[in-house]
Amino acid sequence: MKQERANTLQVSDNPQSAIRNPQSDDFSRYNQKLEFILRTSARIFAEKGYHSTTMRDISRETRVSLAGLYYYCKSKDELLFLIQDNCFGRVLHRLEERLKETSQPVEKLRLVIENHLSFFAANMAEMKVLSHEADSLAGEMRAHVSGKKQQYTKLVRRILSEVQSQQTPGDARSKIDLTVATYALFGMMNWIYNWFDPGGKLSVNDLVDNVTRLFLSGFLAGTPDDGLQFRPKAARAERLSVWREL
Repeated sequence: MKQERANTLQVSDNPQSAIRNPQSDDFSRYNQKLEFILRTSARIFAEKGYHSTTMRDISRETRVSLAGLYYYCKSKDELLFLIQDNCFGRVLHRLEERLKETSQPVEKLRLVIENHLSFFAANMAEMKVLSHEADSLAGEMRAHVSGKKQQYTKLVRRILSEVQSQQTPGDARSKIDLTVATYALFGMMNWIYNWFDPGGKLSVNDLVDNVTRLFLSGFLAGTPDDGLQFRPKAARAERLSVWREL
């Protein structure tokens, strides 16, 4: 069994963890069981919160003994690491492959949105865990996951830059800051776990279409840029902190 683990897992840059290779042709019983444990752990983390979940909770839900769980992972931290690393690895690899289909910037952006939303609409618990537990890892595990997140973010930012470069030279509209645009797009997409129902009347394709049009054209499509230059009226100085000064 130990030999099987060595053969079916890919060791990451993090020497403390072994990561299942999602592209491996050798989808063994070990890999299937590990994926079941990770999928179940993600659901429990999403429902109870990572810090409120114990290994006994996971053992009870998976019907895998504590000793068995510790065979597949060294700790609860490693479970969270494997969930995050696997998700970012899968969504990034899938996007890189799909981007080979086109050289058109706007179509690339459409693929970014479709890839992200379709992947996480099928993995809502994992999306919630990625959003809520981003700071729960430490050390090399956190650094490894952060590296993949940065790689993904830089790729999306580069595509937005390509889209922006297609803007007509004579267009008087001011360009949106790329950092604002990048994180605003991720904010729109990552919030869906709070409200989107994959089995509801709005399909994933409809979701992708609406988010793409909303991001590229805005809610008030065709509104002149000068109509958006709002200036607040002069107002008295006001303390905005929720806490009163003592």
